[in-house]
Amino acid sequence: MGLCALFPLVAAAQPAPPGASAEAGRGMAFQAAPQAPAAQPAAPVRLPPDGSAPVIRSIELRFHPVNESLIEPQTYLYYIQTQASRPTDGVWVPYADDTERLVLDDFKRLWATNFLDNLWIEVNDDPYTNGVVGKRLIYHMEERPRVKIVDYTGSTKIERTKVDEKMKEAGISLRLDSFLDEGVVRRVKGLVADLMAEKGYEFAEVNSSVEPLPGGPKLVKVVFDIQEGPQVKVRAINFEGNVEVGDGTLKRQMKSTKEQWFLSWLTGRGKYQEAKFEEDADHIIQYYRNRGYVQARVGQPELKVLTDSPDKQTRWVQLDIPVDEGPRYKVGTFEFDGNDVIRSDYLRPLYKLKPGDWYSEKRIRDGLIKSREAYGAGGYFEFTGYPDLGFQEAAEGPIAGPAEPTVNVTMRLTEGERYFVNRLTFTGNTTTRDNVIRREMRIVEGNVFNTEALKFSVRRLNQLGYFKNLEEQGGQGVDVQKTPNSKSEVDVTLKLEEQNRNQLTFGAGVSQFEGFFGQLSFQTANFLGRGESLTVSAQVGSRAENYQLAFTEPFLFDRAITGGFDIYKRTLRYIDQFTQESIGGNLSTGFPLANFSRMFFTYSYERVRVTELNPFYNNPQLIAQNPFLADSLLLGAGGRRTISKVVPSFIHNTIDNPIFPNMGRRVTASFDFAGPGGNTYFIKPRLEAVQLWRMTPRTTLGVRGQIEYIRPYGDTVALPIYESLFLGGEYSVRGFDIRSIGPRDLRTGLVLGGNKSLLFNAEYMISIAGPVRLILFYDAGQIRERGQSFAFKEDITEVIPAIAPPILTDPFLTSTNLTDRDAPEPITRIIGERSAFKTSTGAEIRFFMPVLNVPFRLIFAVNPQRGGIYTNRLQPARLFQFRFAVGSTF
Repeated sequence: MGLCALFPLVAAAQPAPPGASAEAGRGMAFQAAPQAPAAQPAAPVRLPPDGSAPVIRSIELRFHPVNESLIEPQTYLYYIQTQASRPTDGVWVPYADDTERLVLDDFKRLWATNFLDNLWIEVNDDPYTNGVVGKRLIYHMEERPRVKIVDYTGSTKIERTKVDEKMKEAGISLRLDSFLDEGVVRRVKGLVADLMAEKGYEFAEVNSSVEPLPGGPKLVKVVFDIQEGPQVKVRAINFEGNVEVGDGTLKRQMKSTKEQWFLSWLTGRGKYQEAKFEEDADHIIQYYRNRGYVQARVGQPELKVLTDSPDKQTRWVQLDIPVDEGPRYKVGTFEFDGNDVIRSDYLRPLYKLKPGDWYSEKRIRDGLIKSREAYGAGGYFEFTGYPDLGFQEAAEGPIAGPAEPTVNVTMRLTEGERYFVNRLTFTGNTTTRDNVIRREMRIVEGNVFNTEALKFSVRRLNQLGYFKNLEEQGGQGVDVQKTPNSKSEVDVTLKLEEQNRNQLTFGAGVSQFEGFFGQLSFQTANFLGRGESLTVSAQVGSRAENYQLAFTEPFLFDRAITGGFDIYKRTLRYIDQFTQESIGGNLSTGFPLANFSRMFFTYSYERVRVTELNPFYNNPQLIAQNPFLADSLLLGAGGRRTISKVVPSFIHNTIDNPIFPNMGRRVTASFDFAGPGGNTYFIKPRLEAVQLWRMTPRTTLGVRGQIEYIRPYGDTVALPIYESLFLGGEYSVRGFDIRSIGPRDLRTGLVLGGNKSLLFNAEYMISIAGPVRLILFYDAGQIRERGQSFAFKEDITEVIPAIAPPILTDPFLTSTNLTDRDAPEPITRIIGERSAFKTSTGAEIRFFMPVLNVPFRLIFAVNPQRGGIYTNRLQPARLFQFRFAVGSTF
């Protein structure tokens, strides 16, 4: 057997040799040639038996146009099943009637490799010396060109990486050093044209060319030349055929196809994208079908060219969209078919449709979702259903029938089998113990496979924050498979991926709350994989010192009872005001009341000391004029107070993730009762509500409302200043300094705080990439003192000393004036009013640091309503504020 290998790369098929008959497309030929080839091989040592029928003497591979191939010849021989004779083994393969069929099969297999641009097979007679006819099979092959360079020219509107991503999504492969495939080239042209259309270039033209390259046979460069043409922008949208629904309403249903407006330079609105119109048409149809127009249709838009811009870069068009509303149908009858497990009387309320209502496809969909939940709770997780609609047109004249078009709805339900849980398996939990996961599960092996309980379990696991989020709807991380050889059992596997909940911090930083600080701490919410929380920290800073040891066991005695303790020593320095030193501890326990709801009881004991008081505040004249100031600053108690309190609290929390939440609700209610065991007596009820809505897969809207009240009782007349309520800082109203919002002493400027607080926060969270979020926020809050009610407006006061003209408008006088012992009582007067709410709005970048396991925040805030608020350094609050922090506002 002879082999000739080469590597040809030409586009045109080489014609078959003269006398050959072409078959199967681009060039297969069988040729019977009586003459011998020009170069005869040496006669074999052994000959076939005399008088034998023709045999296959040899099989050869010949490559054109040069004797070279970059593919191993053995690769081609793999696809050739026809065998040649082996004289040395005495094996003679006859050339029989079915040989041509075998050779044709070889041809089909070789052609299917897509390696070849041309192929033909030649059969020559080559007789042996004893007269037996030998057949020589020659496979002529011309390989496809090889792609060495792919280039895109003519436009910079699309990036090469974007094209590669789209090709990967579409399963298109145009790799370097691969064979040229004209079909692939055509698909890439279409893909590039679609990408240009997404940018609004509907008239873009994409041409391809193949250019030969030097350096080797059939090496080519593939060039895609993009002629952009004008960008298509929509100036007007007209609907034709709509009678009951106006153009404006229909325009609002479309998400991508919009008319140009004055902010289009910023938002990009107005570009026409044909590929997205079908989705917009579906929105319109859904709007109609939700209002009874079951047979509504939307046709393809007609583009009317209005004008081109002078530079020919923009083409303005008008879209004329045909609409066929059809009749509006009311529900005639509403029945169920196929339901044996749940009676129709129980299913019907789920759909919120009754005879005489306008038909609504949305109510049907919502009803099916609720039906699926009801069946899933009973183990029928394969439940399906669809509406079968029977239309009745309105009767005319004396013909009996409905007065209005009606549709009879029959819900065709398929309940399926009832399934039970065979096995519940966890994978990927390399640190967290199985029992920590299993105690959060509400499905049990051997019990009914309750899909709603599975969703509930997934939500509880996500709330722990130990793992990357699982999808509640049986998506990522939740695998449900039918048990082999079992008709009614399933195996449930949770594929978990551990997250680092261990926070080891050693370093320094700066924050508005702590100032410059150095920190060494270890925090974990999953200590040794047992689900326990442990905190050991030491922090020393310019504004704060904190030493803490805390431990919480969420399942005390293997029951759903929480137990924990916390001991600490803290120092907080309020600039130019005072320093608060605290030492104490907490004991807490909690137990579940309902799903996602728990009750806690905490006992707290704390000894507090106020030191480093600004000498300006310790002024006998000031104290004589304001006796409550002395009590607030603990001047009459040696700067010390002891607080012993019991705090019952209730928490309902369905928020899906503790670090980057997307949806859920948290309601917290607590009541501090301070008294026995200490020398400070007060009550402090507090109510907080947080709600999060997932708006799109990448955006979330969150709001928080909080109200707080504190009142002394018994022997306590004035509350210590550190127990009074105040706002400001990154955890309340972001644009203001910590402890800067609240009633002030008009003589000293010291923020004494109030006894009631109202706070509102709103955030629109946008996921940018991975752990990075852009957050648009709005904060508003106010603090009121005893005797004042919450209000929208407050008075602006002016302080006037009796011995001098007015020197300061709200909030205080300078120390020089106030140290005059002979100065009579100053006079205050109202000179106007302003908003009682202090507001802050702006943007925040929040990103997660996996090593530290805490969100970092860069906050830019604007403070539009800041009247009467001063910084901790007694400067008026600024309009713009920038700071960075850690954690989250709520």
